[in-house]
Amino acid sequence: MENVSRSIRTNAAERVVGFIGYGVIGLFSLCCLLPFLLVLGTSFTAENAIQKYGFNFWPKDFSSFAYKIVFENPEYIIGAYGVTAAITILGTILGLFVVAMTGYALQRPDFQYRNNISFLIYFTTLFSGGLVPFFLLMTQYLSLKDNYLAVLLPGLLSPFLIIMMKAFVQSIPHAITESAKIDGAGDFTIFVRLILPMTTPALATIGLFIALAYWNEWYHSMLFLSADMKYRPLQLFLYNVITSAEFIRSSSASANVPFRDMPLESMKMATAIVATGPVILFFPFVQRYFIKGITVGAVKG
Repeated sequence: MENVSRSIRTNAAERVVGFIGYGVIGLFSLCCLLPFLLVLGTSFTAENAIQKYGFNFWPKDFSSFAYKIVFENPEYIIGAYGVTAAITILGTILGLFVVAMTGYALQRPDFQYRNNISFLIYFTTLFSGGLVPFFLLMTQYLSLKDNYLAVLLPGLLSPFLIIMMKAFVQSIPHAITESAKIDGAGDFTIFVRLILPMTTPALATIGLFIALAYWNEWYHSMLFLSADMKYRPLQLFLYNVITSAEFIRSSSASANVPFRDMPLESMKMATAIVATGPVILFFPFVQRYFIKGITVGAVKG
């Protein structure tokens, strides 16, 4: 009888804890969702309504004028999407391969210089050469001005991701590598056929980080891709759209020309929706791997 009452109390306590936990998670999820809904609602609001009522979740004066301006030249925005998608896909694949190889090599006990190289990689997180040497390297020594490689190459390696990959691979017993060597497998064969399949959660996590970095990249594009290029990455294209709208509005104001209908605020929100839409659709497919990779990397690190 005592065991039955204890079991009832335990189940009741678990229900209470579960209810509180789901409630807290639900509130946190709502707090994360509300800003996006605010951006979405404002993007479909007329500029005069924003000036009068401020930002609202539901448009008080519905207008799609901001999206019409953003998509005014569909050829350029489709080209920007294509460039960004190509750089993101290619950069993610190459970056995953390079980061995974580096993390695997640095955790190998039989690699003599692993500690020295790990220190050099970690050192770059504290100190860097600066913008001017980096710009000279890319433009003068590598001749990558107006070349998409100037956007692709800097994102292939990240010290943080290498450290995360190293921590994850350390959870794989080194005996697997040794037994494969006894069977005659080479290092590259061991890496491709044994290590990579066992690091799927880490690869999904790191791949998401790399893909988001490439998708949101605009700084290197601004530095190395001039206006002479017909198609530039999406984030830089949207940034130029906003900058042009701000310039037109400020110029008309200084010339005493009424130009109050330019939907500047709603354009900012519309560009945010245009830029984040594909990422929101892609994230659910890697979410479970992302959570597992973050957890294992944190525990093993």
